[in-house]
Amino acid sequence: MLGDGLFNSDFDLWHGQRRLAGKAFASNNFSRMVSNLSKKVVEDELVPLLSRLVENSSTVDLEETFMNYAFDVAFFSIFGRNPKCLSRKSPETIKFSKSMGDALEAIFFRHVTPPFWWKLCRLLKIGEEKKHHNAWETIDQSMAHYIAFKKEELLEGGHQEQSDLLSSYIYFQNEKQEFTSGGDKFLRDSALTLLFAARDTTGASLSWFFYSVLSNPAVEAKILDELNNIVKQSNTENEMIKTNKSWVFNSEDLKGLVYLNAACYETLRLYPSLPLNRKEALHEDVLPDGTVVRPKMMIIMSTFAMARMKSLWGNDCLEFKPERWITVEGQLNSELMDKFHTFGAGPRICLGKDFAFTMMKSAAASLLFNFQFELVKGHRVYPKASLVLQMKNGLLVQVKPRVS
Repeated sequence: MLGDGLFNSDFDLWHGQRRLAGKAFASNNFSRMVSNLSKKVVEDELVPLLSRLVENSSTVDLEETFMNYAFDVAFFSIFGRNPKCLSRKSPETIKFSKSMGDALEAIFFRHVTPPFWWKLCRLLKIGEEKKHHNAWETIDQSMAHYIAFKKEELLEGGHQEQSDLLSSYIYFQNEKQEFTSGGDKFLRDSALTLLFAARDTTGASLSWFFYSVLSNPAVEAKILDELNNIVKQSNTENEMIKTNKSWVFNSEDLKGLVYLNAACYETLRLYPSLPLNRKEALHEDVLPDGTVVRPKMMIIMSTFAMARMKSLWGNDCLEFKPERWITVEGQLNSELMDKFHTFGAGPRICLGKDFAFTMMKSAAASLLFNFQFELVKGHRVYPKASLVLQMKNGLLVQVKPRVS
């Protein structure tokens, strides 16, 4: 379904795509846009949504909310328009988002099912394979529509600069004559891969962040202390109190918050968005520990299991402990990065790491500062069998306004 996107390609095709994506992500315009969009979606949609739920004393599934938030910011960054999944105002994009979830479930089914069985189901279009087929159809139709719309928009706008990713890729094709042979398929595969990467991983990470913080009140208190210090230093604190407005943080304000950053790293250590990574050897090789790898041998790396190894993280490896990331001097401990592989490592390390942290911190800081969350009693939270580490039953919470 992802075609020849960055996840599925190797060798020269991968090198070319990696270079192209690197240029787009490294752009100052793109970084600034992601920061602004994260704040805008939090301010215009996420906080108002939870404020309405507070008024109605409603129970909310934070995981679904964060999936929609991540979809909105990622879609906005890639296509340059707000799909408004959070506000539920566009049935078209809600259907598209749901199809992405259906597709992931169906693909996971293939990983745990004998090939002859899922191939038979695909042939007969039954069960998960029927879901896969329908999701693929919806996704293809939607992607064709969004790409055509973007091209038309660029033609009408002339040479007006746009910082969204799809505009960058179209520019590389038209002006730089790169990947021109791929046509719209190249644009479709690239944009869809980036959307899958940002939506599901960030939505899942935010869910586990809130579960971890709500389960550890001392951690929540330390994060709030940092956030309160930002507000106290602001000239608009009194104005906010007078007008009873919600406080939404700028990403620049959050960069220097050591404890918030440490809590994000600790969440991603214990609950990596992609808990497994599979690679297949092309030729015979020898691993650093002397293990001989034969051609076509499957190597499975589990960052989820690594986080739970005492030999790597110590006897307290099962604890949610942001302090492990902070040095005696009060800075983030860069030495731990050598065994932190949630974003991969080496040439294939994730290009969207900063993108993910910006989205996570923007939502986490503003929601924790403005609202109190309490896990619904009796609601069990545990990982769901999936390609992305999501929650089996969602994350059900009661929401109240934060009392200063």
